[in-house]
Order: sequence, then C-alpha cells, then structure tokens
Amino acid sequence: MTDHQIHTLSNGIRILFKHSPSPITHCCFVFNAGSRDELPGKEGLAHFIEHMLFKETKRRNTTQILNYLEMVGADLNAYTTKEYTCIHASLLNQHLQRAVDLFEDIIFHSTFPEEEMEKERGVILDEIASYQDQPEEAIQDDFEEYLFKDHPIGNNILGTDESVAAISQQDIRHFTKATHNTHQMVFAVYGDYKFEKLIKMCEKYFGTIPENTSHKNRISPKAVTTGIYAVQKPIAQTHCIIGGRAYPSAHQHKYGLLLLNNILGGMGMSNRLNLEIREKHGIAYTIESNYTSLTDTGIFSIYLGTDAEKTDKATKLVHKELKKLRDNRLGEVQLKQAKDKFIGQIALAEESRMSLIISMAKSLMDFDRIDTLEDVFAKVNAVTADHLLEISNEIFDINGLITLLFEPK
Repeated sequence: MTDHQIHTLSNGIRILFKHSPSPITHCCFVFNAGSRDELPGKEGLAHFIEHMLFKETKRRNTTQILNYLEMVGADLNAYTTKEYTCIHASLLNQHLQRAVDLFEDIIFHSTFPEEEMEKERGVILDEIASYQDQPEEAIQDDFEEYLFKDHPIGNNILGTDESVAAISQQDIRHFTKATHNTHQMVFAVYGDYKFEKLIKMCEKYFGTIPENTSHKNRISPKAVTTGIYAVQKPIAQTHCIIGGRAYPSAHQHKYGLLLLNNILGGMGMSNRLNLEIREKHGIAYTIESNYTSLTDTGIFSIYLGTDAEKTDKATKLVHKELKKLRDNRLGEVQLKQAKDKFIGQIALAEESRMSLIISMAKSLMDFDRIDTLEDVFAKVNAVTADHLLEISNEIFDINGLITLLFEPK
C-alpha cells in the first residue's frame, strides 16, 4: 500500500502528495536541470538562475518575493546540484496557496533584469571566494574535477570567476528553454490537506503553464584517470580525499554500497574509520565517507583532515580498512548489526520531513515510482555478505582510486 498520491497535469508537471496530520506543511518544486547541463564556458549558469529566481517577476519585485512567505513566518530556500534545482518552503498549512502562487511566479515568470544580474553576480563571486577559504569544502569540488576530468559533472556548481562574469540574460533564457522540461518537474507537498483540493489549487496555478518537451543531451563520463595529486595551499592542516567512481542511482548494488559506506565511515561515531583512525590512533579530528549516486554514475569518497606529519599514517590506515573489506566477508552477526544500525538511521532520517519529501520528488522524477520505507528496508535486508565483498573489490580497488591532498604551504 502506498503512502502517497500522484497526479499529472496536462502539461506534464506532476503533483506528489503525502499526508501528515501536522499543522506544518513542507513543499518543494524540483526540476531536472543542474550544472551538468551547462555548455562549456557557461559553468555556474544553473546555480546563477536559481539565485535569480528570487529577484524579479512580471508582477513582483525582489522585496515582494522575499516578503511574500516570510511575512507569515515561512521558511523559503533553494539549492542547485549536478542534476537538479530545488525550491522549497516550510509554512503553516493555511498558507500553502501562498507558496504555490509564489513558486509558479518565480519559476515561470522571472524576468532576470540586468541590474539584478549584476548584483547577484557579485554575491556569487563572493560565494566562490568564501569556498576557497574553506578547504574542507573546496577539496570536494576539486576532487570531483579530477574524477570527472573534462566532463560537466566535474565542474564546480558555482562556476568560476570567469564563467560567472560572462553569464548573460540570453544565456539564462536559452538554458531555461532547453532544460526546463515540464514532464521532468515535480511539485511535492507533505501536509494536512484533501488531495482533491490540492489538485484544484495546482491546476489553477500550474495547469496553464505551457508544455515544454525539450530533451537534454546528457553524455555519460569517460573512464577515470587515477593517481595521487597534491596541491599546496596557505592552510594549517592537511586535507585529504580518497575515492573514485561508484554506482548510478538505478544500479542493483546501490543499497549494498550505501550499507558498506555506513559501515566504513557513515553516520555516528561507531563506524570503522572513526574507531580506527580517530579513536584508536587519535590522528584525525574529522574523518567520514560518502556515496552520492547520479543517474549514470556515482561518487564514493573518504575525507579526512589531520596534521601534515600524520597524513601518511592516516592514509595508510584508510587503505588498511579498505583492504579488510576487500579481503574479508562480513560474519552473520556483523552483517545483521550493520543492517539494524542502517535501517534505524533511515527511519530516524524520515523525521526530517523536508528532506523526505524532496527525496520522494526526486525518486518520482528519476524512476517514476517511490519506494515506501518498508521497500527500502527490504532492499537493505536483501544485501548479502557476498554482495558486500563483490562491491568492495569493485569500488575500493586501489587501482581505481584517486587521492587528492591539500597540503600546508
């Protein structure tokens, strides 16, 4: 039995609804356009557009846009990824129509005025500069650039100083026309409503939007060139990322790698990397692993920060843990404990209702379906020790990994 309802408007925009008895509504509008869809020299365009959506429409100025939801205590925000743009709001149930009205206005009727573009260009250039002051953030972007060399997935979502400075109004209009396919848009609501009333509201605001069936030509990345790279920076600590390509969103081993990532360096303090490197040896204040899946590829990485003289020992210990997973099958008790821990964390994460409804919207967009919590638990429980061994030897193969170091000058 599904715990949600779906309705498709005549223009292809899908409405996703999940009921909650809470007085608070969480809603999002997700469309399938991200930084990987940018042309060469236009890096940062998708993120620039996300900023500009809050600037001016045919019937609202910037102040009116920013005040419209905030004046009733709502929280409004947006973000851009490699493949998506998402606008989201949390507000009292009685104000949902305000959010629907505003979303329709800013997404489909923004005017992108030149004077506002110049202001926001400066803001984004400051944002790029601020990331350079945060090596733990900057190293992730640089790592992906090495991992997807000469491919749009490897580009920084923010763009570069040069590319952002060159973005024009014409670039924005061309990109939105080429990527904002209405059949790849989902408006999702998590709140206390009658589904029929919600659909009437969405028909009124989104139903008259012209259909857009533009097709994006996303090219899959070529094989990765592995190696060890060191960059000197004016920093006090060494920052290190070790990782490589991983499985795409629809891969049969996705849940196996998610479980493996959680065992190795996922949430909590009891993962293997934290226990071995931070707790046992005390040589890394921060150490974690991450797995991000995209539609046609994925990224697995381990990040740590440590003193320069301890870097060599820390990276050797990381490789020791990876070798253990490649060489040793998890025992029955170990596997059950790992699954119980991961399933519990997934259940707790559902309490973050905004994250949940965004995740559901993306799942509907990518797979035309949404797994229930029970479906997810079943997929985790179906992972075997042999699966984990196979995944470890494929993803953690030392010959397929890149190491990037930011070293103190």
